[in-house]
Amino acid sequence: MHRASGSFSSFSSAGSSRRSTPLNSPNNTPLVSIQCFKTNSKSEEWAADTLQTGDIADIIAVGNLTVRAPFKNGKTGVQKILHECYKSKDTSIRVRVRRGSDEFAEFVACIVPNESAGRKQYLLRSMRDPNYAVGFVDRTEAECLNLQASRNSRMVDALAKTPLQDGNVAYPWEKKMQEQLSVPDSSFFLSMLFLPRTSDRNPSRYNDLEDTLARSNAWLTSSQASGVPIVFMNIQTESLLTKISGETASSTVNTGSLSDLANLANTSLYGFEDYHGVDIGVVRAVRLWYSPLEGEVPIEIKIKESDTKLGFAISRTEEGFIYISSVAEDDDNAPSTRSGLCSLYKEASRSGKLLVVSRVSNQKVLPWIVSQTGAIRCYDTVSLSQKLSLHRHARASIHIHILSWDRGVASLIKGISMMPPTSSSLPPETLLADVADDDQVLPFRFNDSNESSQSSIRSKDGTELRP
Repeated sequence: MHRASGSFSSFSSAGSSRRSTPLNSPNNTPLVSIQCFKTNSKSEEWAADTLQTGDIADIIAVGNLTVRAPFKNGKTGVQKILHECYKSKDTSIRVRVRRGSDEFAEFVACIVPNESAGRKQYLLRSMRDPNYAVGFVDRTEAECLNLQASRNSRMVDALAKTPLQDGNVAYPWEKKMQEQLSVPDSSFFLSMLFLPRTSDRNPSRYNDLEDTLARSNAWLTSSQASGVPIVFMNIQTESLLTKISGETASSTVNTGSLSDLANLANTSLYGFEDYHGVDIGVVRAVRLWYSPLEGEVPIEIKIKESDTKLGFAISRTEEGFIYISSVAEDDDNAPSTRSGLCSLYKEASRSGKLLVVSRVSNQKVLPWIVSQTGAIRCYDTVSLSQKLSLHRHARASIHIHILSWDRGVASLIKGISMMPPTSSSLPPETLLADVADDDQVLPFRFNDSNESSQSSIRSKDGTELRP
């Protein structure tokens, strides 16, 4: 054992270095070698400046104590040195190791007890990665060089055996939904769900999937033709579970084998029997995803004490979209004129587009489902007119969103609020109602009733009501 004082860096540089004189050929001379015990990073384990199993301990330095190989009593002697240093609270250690005949690497660590190996046994824990630890073992030089030579094959083996890890991480959903969405807690994704239609010839049967796809296509094309500024995004089938019985159950396809699956390719409703003998039907609805041409634009309509009407009328398209059907062009002091809604309406008319209202007080007012009878579930202009009238009487600003067809639309709006509008302070009983019956909402049911048609009327505010 050789001892010397002075700086460890005086004879070793960080990373790798080279020996000037080569060693003799490997033999059975006992040496102290490195054994890796713990690591949490496979990539770090194989880095050039990280100690590897089979590296040969060359120099150990703790404080002013420097010990060179060969080490007296091998591993036992080294453990004795570590014990003395740990007992004197001098735990910072640097180790230089040799690889092959002339390559060296340096390791900076702290001395920690190896409780699993017994008393007075110690490990070296990396300063950079607390989960990486190595120890010392007795090996011959030939064994060490064989381990070093197998490093590449061990790396390949580690590559094959190392799996990708996954886990759950917390995410601040409430904060993100408030800060990252233009309308807090509400998405900009727009879609329409089409349920399969009952057959005209047999009420217990349903038209095939192609019929549902054709109706969704017709709805989109008709909406665009009427001036609704939307574009197609995607379409998908959506499975809905429902309880079936009688002729409906007996007429559906029961998949008893793989060959029966071919019969489901264009089927809107198929059934199966659960463990309790209950007939379950799987309805294949179609969801159509669409988007405004240029997003949604918020508009704030401020109300004054002197306002006696809002200055605009609303209607609804056959496809279920609420839109501004007319504005008061001869009243410069009307809320619609002050907010820029009048200018926006004129520009939409020149562009051949409808001024479609997508939200009122952050609540979406777009159609969202077509029942199996063909009725479109959408919002009622009567309840919407009542809500707008309550805003005027309460002198509360009206916040709406419109579907934009051009990027320059926002510049036409006077006093547009750049921040997302806040929820209305009006009581909950003023929330919008929809037209369809309760039995038209999900889950899927088989006893829908058709909607009745009503004639258009006009409120005292000048708002056209068309249910």
